[in-house]
Amino acid sequence: MEPQKRIRIGDLLVQHRIITHEQLMTALAEQKKTGRKLGRTLIDLNYINETDLLNFLSRQLQIPFLDIAQYKRKPEICRELPENLARRFRVMLLESSDNDVLLAMADPTDLMSLDEISRALKKRIRQAVVREADLLNAIDQAYRRTEEISNLADQLSDELSEHNFDFTSLLASSEVNDAPVVKLLQSIFEDAVQANASDIHIEPDEKVLRIRLRVDGVLNEQVLDNINIAPALVVRLKLMSGLNISEKRLPQDGRFSIRVKNKALDIRLSTLPIKNGESLVMRLLDQSQGLMDLNHLGMPAELLQHFKTHILNPHGLILVTGPTGSGKTTTLYAALSAVNEPHTKIITAEDPVEYTLPRVNQVQVNEKVGLTFAGVLRSALRQDPDVILVGEIRDRETADIAVRAAITGHLVFSTLHTNGSVETATRLLDMGIEGYILASALKVIIAQRLVRKICDRCTDTTQLDEGQLIWLEKTFNLKAASLAFKQGMGCQYCNHTGYKGRIGVYELLEMRHETLDALRRSDTAVFTAAAYATPGFKSFAEQALALVKQGVTTLDELIRISGA
Repeated sequence: MEPQKRIRIGDLLVQHRIITHEQLMTALAEQKKTGRKLGRTLIDLNYINETDLLNFLSRQLQIPFLDIAQYKRKPEICRELPENLARRFRVMLLESSDNDVLLAMADPTDLMSLDEISRALKKRIRQAVVREADLLNAIDQAYRRTEEISNLADQLSDELSEHNFDFTSLLASSEVNDAPVVKLLQSIFEDAVQANASDIHIEPDEKVLRIRLRVDGVLNEQVLDNINIAPALVVRLKLMSGLNISEKRLPQDGRFSIRVKNKALDIRLSTLPIKNGESLVMRLLDQSQGLMDLNHLGMPAELLQHFKTHILNPHGLILVTGPTGSGKTTTLYAALSAVNEPHTKIITAEDPVEYTLPRVNQVQVNEKVGLTFAGVLRSALRQDPDVILVGEIRDRETADIAVRAAITGHLVFSTLHTNGSVETATRLLDMGIEGYILASALKVIIAQRLVRKICDRCTDTTQLDEGQLIWLEKTFNLKAASLAFKQGMGCQYCNHTGYKGRIGVYELLEMRHETLDALRRSDTAVFTAAAYATPGFKSFAEQALALVKQGVTTLDELIRISGA
């Protein structure tokens, strides 16, 4: 279909009585102020919704209205149109033949864009109209940096083979911005931000270099044949983190800050000597997002209310537990923010300090110089604090000081790596903490996991197989045959995984008479039985099952966190 003649959207909408003349005048006045397109202005003013507008344009211009999120695209075809043109004009190439192309547009009446793209491609253009937000997301997906990373790795590999230069001197030189290694790292970080990754893993294998991004808790891998570039990446990242570049035999930890795609990222770097070199893992912390509020963590309302009650107590020990990457730090910072008042003195001992909190005295643990968790705690108690946060209880000495601080008028927050809330108290007993002291200090334990959420763009009902039905019946005594279960079918938003984002699943164990009595006697068997019988206590599996019934997550995720 040939590009259409220019049409006046506003006049047509008035003519078809979709908007009034007064609404058009208001929108035109607003458009002059903002400079945005009229269609977007009408949508922002709630005079018309986007789907109705696009359906109207589709009928008037006789072009198809496509759901680009479900459209099966080929990345190589999309990239025939340069990225700068796609982003500038908000368009995407969907199909291409010798004679013509199919172009997805958020504004099919934009004749200037059509002229520019026609000149660039030198082909006849067929148009399709799509939702703007879907289009922008599709552009981000299509122009991922994976191909650029591979090309830059090839360039760096070629340069390394031609010149036997000293990595250290090159990478620390004033011309570092032109070095291929820096361009490669920039592309890796941009790709990670675009994919919304939480971690970047750089792992040298015997013959290949693996770059893996953790997205929603799952690793996605890109394999590079250029194994010889690994030392250059390691040296450059160590320099950025202020680490010893000559030390390759011992693990090191560092951090640095960068800005990528208008996001301020704090990067925590960890190195580990392995057989084929050094493995690097970088945790990406988006400082521009700020701290999460307790009300937005996703805790069930009743559980959240109980947790809030305990964090407002003047003293006692509150423990947040779970495996690495389960969101413990996010919960702790949210709790600290809730009690952070001008009349409250808060001191933290952290390794590392992840987010900066106003009015909070945050101490970075440094075991190399003897500044341990226990050492910080001893000094903190002499600073007259009301609230103390211990980043992690790793040993008996730290546990002992934290417990004693909690029974001497301080509110103490801390974390432990345990499988669940019930196991946490018995873990402290195993560390050697006296039961009667622990019973005097411990108020509440909250354990958490993260489960992947079903992508809300491609969710659909599904039938469970016989094995899943049997598992549900045996585990929960639940006849599931009559229930409707959801799953994601896969689309561009979720990278065809069926999942997008994660949500917390929580166990809250409040100390009651029966559990405290068992703790005083250090009777772990009685404590475990009493804990599971605590009124209102719900296990991970029960909490996750509620999310499955609501269509938030899948049965597969429930089975995963249940360890079944």
